[in-house]
Amino acid sequence: MTAFLLEVGTEELPAGFLGDAILQWRSRIPQSLEANSLTSASVEVYGTPRRLAVLIPGLPSQQPDREEEIKGPPAQAAFKDGQPTPAATGFAKKQGVDIAALEIRPTEKGDFVFVKKSIPGRPVAEILTELIPQWISGLEGKRLMRWGDGEMKFSRPIRWLVALLDDKILPIQLVNGSKTITSDRISSGHRVLHPETVTIAQATDYLDTLGAASVIVDPETRAQIIQDQVQTAAQTTGGSTVIYPDLLTEVTNLVEYPSAVVGKFEPEFLQLPTEVITEVMVTHQRYFPVFKAADSKELLPNFITVSNGDPSKADIIAVGNERVIRARLADGQFFYKADLAKPLESFLPQLETVTFQEELGSVRAKVDRIVAIANYISQQLKLETNQQQKIQRAALLCKADLVSQMVYEFPELQGIMGEKYALASGEDAEVAQAIVEHYLPTGAGDDLPASLTGQIVGLADRLDTLVSIFGLGLIPTGSSDPFALRRAANAIVNITWFANLPINLAELLTQIATDFAAKYHKDKNSLITSLQEFFLQRIRTLLQDEKHIDYDLVNAVLGENDPEYTERALQDLLDVRDRALYLQQIRQDGTLDKIYETVNRSARLAAQGDLDKQQLEPTNLIQPQLFQKSSEEAFYNALLELVPQTQAAMRSRNYQLLIAALAKIAPTVANFFDGEDSVLVMDPNPDIKRNRLYLLGLLRNHARILADFGAIVKNL
Repeated sequence: MTAFLLEVGTEELPAGFLGDAILQWRSRIPQSLEANSLTSASVEVYGTPRRLAVLIPGLPSQQPDREEEIKGPPAQAAFKDGQPTPAATGFAKKQGVDIAALEIRPTEKGDFVFVKKSIPGRPVAEILTELIPQWISGLEGKRLMRWGDGEMKFSRPIRWLVALLDDKILPIQLVNGSKTITSDRISSGHRVLHPETVTIAQATDYLDTLGAASVIVDPETRAQIIQDQVQTAAQTTGGSTVIYPDLLTEVTNLVEYPSAVVGKFEPEFLQLPTEVITEVMVTHQRYFPVFKAADSKELLPNFITVSNGDPSKADIIAVGNERVIRARLADGQFFYKADLAKPLESFLPQLETVTFQEELGSVRAKVDRIVAIANYISQQLKLETNQQQKIQRAALLCKADLVSQMVYEFPELQGIMGEKYALASGEDAEVAQAIVEHYLPTGAGDDLPASLTGQIVGLADRLDTLVSIFGLGLIPTGSSDPFALRRAANAIVNITWFANLPINLAELLTQIATDFAAKYHKDKNSLITSLQEFFLQRIRTLLQDEKHIDYDLVNAVLGENDPEYTERALQDLLDVRDRALYLQQIRQDGTLDKIYETVNRSARLAAQGDLDKQQLEPTNLIQPQLFQKSSEEAFYNALLELVPQTQAAMRSRNYQLLIAALAKIAPTVANFFDGEDSVLVMDPNPDIKRNRLYLLGLLRNHARILADFGAIVKNL
């Protein structure tokens, strides 16, 4: 067995590219080896801002030998009267075998000539020489660049190449125009702490050799060192810090030899909102803020930065970082004071200068639409006047902070500053809270708005975006979703479920689409249809992926090409959620199995009748005088008892009442089908046949209140 090392040395790589490149190699290199019949003990991918490396211990010295069966010409063309033709001799010569090695075998297209060849495994060095350029050139990323006069593209210029098979240099050349990069065993140490070149004696020495040159090549090791150092540094200030995952990942990919440095700033800046200070530190400067305690939101006038320089120069490094953050916080202080000098409402006219979308006009126009939609929702929910007034006010002010100086400089603070400016302007606390909440959730797993006002304004904002963008025909396709419409629809459904809002989404979509179509002269019906289909797909995805409902149960509550179910789902999002969750529950506890066969068999036969699926009441439908067996009368009486249970389940959405009643009727229906007093449903007498099909149809219809049992897969 042998060990292989590849290191691609570069100018400083962007942190984002480095992280992605490591993930790509971790996935693709093992696949590449497997495709070439090579196995290894592991594939270890490393990276720092100046290098990307892979260490593969336990490689075989060559591929295993293999046998390959090759198909040749048709037998009738290869042999005439038992003698080989030029087609056979040519095929044998091409494969390097004797004519005697050819075999004739039958195939679906007739007899063909075959040959079995024993192919010796190629040396691993030969294979790696072919694969390495593919591994390097195959890396994907944003804004790959060319350098020099060549056509080679990479995130940053490649400066050196290390390729070792145990202690031997594997000859690799990367040609980039007039420049050729040839592999060697020479790498580079840390720019500051070890500026000299580094010689790697053999592949397995890689980590130790680079470590001695102040380069920690393993990103996981660097991340742990950073986390430990930052927490220790925070303790020296008497405070605590938060290890933000994204910040930790970015900083890890920006340093080769991390050292935490504590800095400070003037306490007067603590008068700024905490969010402003942390935004400056985390997003713009990549610093870790220091809080008074682990569970506190109160900051200390300190920060921690992770340096890639000389730890002995920590004081000098701190001074430089302090100068930078002081300037950034001073800017924030100026913006904050300037914004507070006027009420939040006074920013509204400036929204006319901000374009939401070229054809849809300004953000101010969007605000007017949000106000109107929020009013539709409030009316649906029949909210009290005071609550409606808060919602209208929050809808009007929800985007006002976008034109504030603070948000212009720090866009990530949108909504956050709106809340603070609203409170400073004397707005109601719930109105202010809604301004920040209406952006929630901003991504998967994010918090949802807690206040009713924030929930409704958030729904209105997203409904406007969806209807407006769909109205322009800019519907998401494949992975392309530039307006994040899938995320918006997911948020609408999740907010509704989270807050248990009894909204009629179908009615809202119709109202909003009608307004849009009238103003922009679009086809209302096609717009509504496309929006409904889009939301149904989102509901389906959320039920499966977030609520963990089996796919067939999702089909059962949404229907398979069943307009009744799809319309019902859009009219009542809470009902479709509750029915799906309940179906999953009764599948898991075994209750579903007790009624599945009865309901399904009834539904299959009922499909041969003509009973309307909305019909639930047997009294004026079934003709008892046509009964010929006692099982029919028992079935009829059981249906009479089922009706009030179904009605109660529909009123309270307590579907346990329905299922309990269906379970109770199951033995009666089983006797109707297969008992001593069973009947032939498809009786020659059309009136008796129809009467029996109606009994089955009524049972099907009651079960349909919960779901389409025909879509459920037994024993999934």
